[in-house]
Amino acid sequence: MRSRGDAGQAFPVYVASIAGLLFLAFVYFMFGQAAVTRNSAQTAADAAALAAAQDAREQLREGWIGVILDPVQWGGFLEGKEFGDSSACQQAAVFAARNGAGILGGGCVRLSGAREGFSVTVRTTGAKEQDATASANAVIESKCRFEPPEAPTSEEPEPDTDPTEPVPEPEEDPEPEPITGLICDGDAWSIDPDDPRLPSAADLFTVRLAGDDE
Repeated sequence: MRSRGDAGQAFPVYVASIAGLLFLAFVYFMFGQAAVTRNSAQTAADAAALAAAQDAREQLREGWIGVILDPVQWGGFLEGKEFGDSSACQQAAVFAARNGAGILGGGCVRLSGAREGFSVTVRTTGAKEQDATASANAVIESKCRFEPPEAPTSEEPEPDTDPTEPVPEPEEDPEPEPITGLICDGDAWSIDPDDPRLPSAADLFTVRLAGDDE
């Protein structure tokens, strides 16, 4: 039979064991909360960067439609460069907020170098001691190229040898022909001058997340 003294000695050990288990549980809880917060911040950053790039993609299509009948002006749109930063970053802020975060000051910037797109940095908006920061890049890549058809070689008219022949009436301006040579993702598109249209923004440009090393 266990003596009362043995029980008294075991009690402090029991208390220490429970305290140790509670401490470990608290540590695991805090690490788990931090991981959840970091994941939430990264989700918000990814969503915000993609939203900015998608807004820019829509701007590109709308601007392209404005000059659709003049292929000479297509260059900046084909390359994915003709868009404004302000509208795109506003969309980034909206999507960051939907995911419980806010754009840091100066945290939405257009990518530099050969890539087109946006880099976005956000901070979660929970308890201050649990805030986390994350960044994401989203790029815009053109799916299209333009190969204008070669202009037909015009033949020199033969000189008029009979000055007494009547002068022909000038011909009316010919109907504008469809604009061909636009190829997007392997498909050829023809632009009808009477009803000019473009493929959808998703058919014109790819939007995706990208790493810093790309």
